[in-house]
Amino acid sequence: VQLVESGGGSVQTGGSLRLSCVFSYTHSTWCMAWFRQAPGKEREGVAGISSAGETKYTASVKGRFTISQDNDTNTLYLQMNTLRPEDTAKYYCAAGGCAFLFGDFSTNDFGYWGQGTQVTVSS
Repeated sequence: VQLVESGGGSVQTGGSLRLSCVFSYTHSTWCMAWFRQAPGKEREGVAGISSAGETKYTASVKGRFTISQDNDTNTLYLQMNTLRPEDTAKYYCAAGGCAFLFGDFSTNDFGYWGQGTQVTVSS
């Protein structure tokens, strides 16, 4: 399974970006998610989506970020609005389990990862 992210870049506070992740394969029992990792910090889950369209967000991005998936083009999206400097990180697309729907995001639940795309938000 290959996942390729794109759409990162540099924006000012309050700006928007849309990340894309094209994946080569998925399964009806899998979920997809976006994680991010800032320098010196652990990788954290940002948003996830099931094949049925159920979504979950980490508290800090609720109301600002929207995850969606286009099964016709095998593309996962993350629309990021009202960006803040603390959103600066490398963002990763991941495919795997759906345990996050019932608890916290964990990198251990995802077996497939993209190479990441950098998002930098300046104040």
